[in-house]
Amino acid sequence: MKPMNLSNSRISERTIMYKWSPFSRSEVLERAGVLPIVRGEGARVFDVDGRSYLDCHAGLWLVNAGYGRDEIAAAIAKQAHELAWFSSFEGYTNLPSTDLAERLVELMRPEGMAKIFFSSGGSDAAETALKMARMYWKLQGQGQRYKIIARERAYHGVSFGAMSATGMPANRNAYEPLVPGFRHAIAPDRYRHPALNESEAAAFFAADIERVILSEGPASVAAVIAEPIQGAGGVIIPPDGYLQRLQDICQNYGILLILDEVITGFGRTGEWFGARHWALQPDMITMAKGLTSGYLPLGATAVSQRVFDVFRQHEAKGGAFRHGNTYSGHPIACAAALANIDIIERENLVGNASQVGAHLLRALKPLEEHPMVGEVSGLGLIGRVQLTSDKTSRAALPAPLAIGDRIAAEMRRRGVIMRQLPYDILSFSPPLCLTMAEADEIAAVFGQAIDQVYGEIRKEL
Repeated sequence: MKPMNLSNSRISERTIMYKWSPFSRSEVLERAGVLPIVRGEGARVFDVDGRSYLDCHAGLWLVNAGYGRDEIAAAIAKQAHELAWFSSFEGYTNLPSTDLAERLVELMRPEGMAKIFFSSGGSDAAETALKMARMYWKLQGQGQRYKIIARERAYHGVSFGAMSATGMPANRNAYEPLVPGFRHAIAPDRYRHPALNESEAAAFFAADIERVILSEGPASVAAVIAEPIQGAGGVIIPPDGYLQRLQDICQNYGILLILDEVITGFGRTGEWFGARHWALQPDMITMAKGLTSGYLPLGATAVSQRVFDVFRQHEAKGGAFRHGNTYSGHPIACAAALANIDIIERENLVGNASQVGAHLLRALKPLEEHPMVGEVSGLGLIGRVQLTSDKTSRAALPAPLAIGDRIAAEMRRRGVIMRQLPYDILSFSPPLCLTMAEADEIAAVFGQAIDQVYGEIRKEL
């Protein structure tokens, strides 16, 4: 018989009593409880009672290689026995961090990356890039270039610089005043601009970036930071041509382009990096999440040779980039990342994301006929189901009905974990080892849950 303190209900009680959970409302947790996950295998996780759940969100966009990977666990244990920790500061290194830096540069040759700066996670990776962007211009005597252009509904992290770049008011307002110098252009969500075709939308959204740059004065702008696909802001897949136009605008005004690939990196979109879909060569790329598939925290900021050379010239004059996390290049985390990349390459999980992702999208597309669904879109194994109260006007659902929460809860009751996002969006981003049969299961449960909730609330819409 299982001990009482290892039951789902008892762990939920202890969690609520002692743990302050991130991005969670305590009152909701106290009312609804929390679900303890204790084991994972492939694309599935299990609670204390042994019930299986298909994880449609990869544990927060990131378990790319899947759960229960013995190779990664073995690499972690081996490195912990050999060298659990040593700093990379001031003339020292450890072998896994050097090996991983070399591996990442080779992976990102098409993107033009040349150097890797390690950190502890995605917020740190963004913070590093933003500091690099400002210092890059100061070192060239252009200290007036300090402004950063981001987009509405962008998510770049929770540290003060990354949060200032974030375009989600709910994540920012409680902490203002924020870091000065951040501006936001329109999010490239074509669903919100139905009158525009693909080409028109690409031009319209890119023009808004240029409008902000011109409004501020190009000589005051250090960088543009952009997720190839905006994740937490609603899985916004940009219209074809938009990101190429964005890159051209940055090059035209001599502005650095930072791509935030914390979510889209390491196969999520059906390419190694989201940049590759649009043949982009940014000045910097930030990454985390899929870098280790969540087995240990690790972030990284990759830079082009052009960017690094400016810092290198400064160092030759006795200066240094005075920035770094204590755990930068942690040997155990880097060993986990190397094993994770081995699995993604050996099992062609990037190709699987492309093939199974296309199958999942086809299986979900019929939901667009549902009266409460406005759009289904995706790329690789990341996508969204956009809900609406009116398919013509694309009006929002009544907030008091909490329809997204109810659909997510219904899906969980049916054995699929998914995540609801702001703006009436249900997102999906399962592990890249997802099978065709599991994709069909996700699609079936999506449909069943939406039908169930719609039947309960249709008279109130």
